[in-house]
Amino acid sequence: MNDIDKLDLKIKFLQDKKKALSKSVNYEERKKRTRRLIQTGALAEKYFNIEHLSIEDRENLFSTFADYIKSHAPEKYNLK
Repeated sequence: MNDIDKLDLKIKFLQDKKKALSKSVNYEERKKRTRRLIQTGALAEKYFNIEHLSIEDRENLFSTFADYIKSHAPEKYNLK
């Protein structure tokens, strides 16, 4: 096996390792997002008492108040 073949093998190995690390990072990000969504949903149910509403009704309720909340939220909660 010559030097070029060895380097090709090393490149392939590193590409595979990069791909695996990328998958791992994406998996962790999805896991964090899922946890955040579950927690946010639980807080919405707790404070708005919406357990009995359908998804469509919940969306209508949220959209009713969304513009007001976005425009009147304290500065520390706005996107930076």
